[in-house]
Amino acid sequence: MNILVTGAAGFIGRNLCVFLQEAGFDNVDKITLDDSEDSVVEKVKSADFIYHLAGINRPKNDDEFRKGNTDLTQKIIDTLIESGRKTPILLTSSIQAELDNPYGVSKAGAEEAVATYKQQTGAPTHIYRLPNVFGKWCLPNYNSAVATFCYNTINDLPITIHNPDAALNLVYIDDVCQSFVELLTNVPQSTEMYSIVEPVYKTTVGEVVSLLTEFKDSRKSLITAKVGEGLVRALYSTYVSYLVPDQFAYSVSRHSDERGTFVEMLKTKDSGQFSFFTAHPGITRGGHYHHTKTEKFLVINGKALYKFRHIVTGESYELTVEGEDSRIVETAPGWTHDITNIGENELVVMLWANEIFDRDAPDTIANPL
Repeated sequence: MNILVTGAAGFIGRNLCVFLQEAGFDNVDKITLDDSEDSVVEKVKSADFIYHLAGINRPKNDDEFRKGNTDLTQKIIDTLIESGRKTPILLTSSIQAELDNPYGVSKAGAEEAVATYKQQTGAPTHIYRLPNVFGKWCLPNYNSAVATFCYNTINDLPITIHNPDAALNLVYIDDVCQSFVELLTNVPQSTEMYSIVEPVYKTTVGEVVSLLTEFKDSRKSLITAKVGEGLVRALYSTYVSYLVPDQFAYSVSRHSDERGTFVEMLKTKDSGQFSFFTAHPGITRGGHYHHTKTEKFLVINGKALYKFRHIVTGESYELTVEGEDSRIVETAPGWTHDITNIGENELVVMLWANEIFDRDAPDTIANPL
């Protein structure tokens, strides 16, 4: 199957080509600004499916809207009809196609060309009136507020917001690409003129900027937002994609004494925090209990002796764990506990606590074993 992607060097095109390759579609031809008119015609003639993503949205003059959006689409359609092809085509349009401005009119013209092609040939067509698309590789200071906000936040540049309550309807680039690729194997049986990408995230300019600020601040506070699902997940991934290599790493505080070192790595708003500590041979750490707080310990390196004692009944328990065991040890409320390095090398232990440590209410009561 010969697949053609116009606008392949653009934001959506670059991502889509990667998704197509991952899905096993190796015969992907590309049209970029470097292609001549003859090259465009030849590639269109040999295509079995066309992703028509190319377009103009930042022209030098309004006439370029027509040339880059309406005329290019019409050229592709004319080539298909003249060569007797009924090649399926996907067109990325815009929600502005409903508006009476030069860009919207040019996109509406492209839609009309594709709709006419379908009427004349019966070829499958898919028109996507995309809202604001965001994700990795979108140019800042071009046509995406999210890209600009991400870039400016990371690089300590000012962000100008005229109305923080202004609505933003967003679709994530991964969802766009997955929807597009699925058309090659699972053509939807819809009679609607326009295809859609889901989910559409309904948010505001102010909310997006607030989240980006929270992402930036998390390197100092170590408190992460809920970045595992929905808009926050997609926005966080997008934000991180604008880091350049020398911004990948950042330092956190180390707390060292004669026993070893303690380092906090990550804190969450609702699921506790992650850290690690070390202990020199013969050193014991802990010797306390909690009323509510619970912890999970994972020995990464070395040999540890865990001791537990119930603070009321006096029942006791001991457990030895080595790094090769990959065994998690959990503490229970009401049991005092400690951990001793009984090996010859430094003990390294990963630690999770179900809540962020609060110095004003530590829920940590000294009770040596």
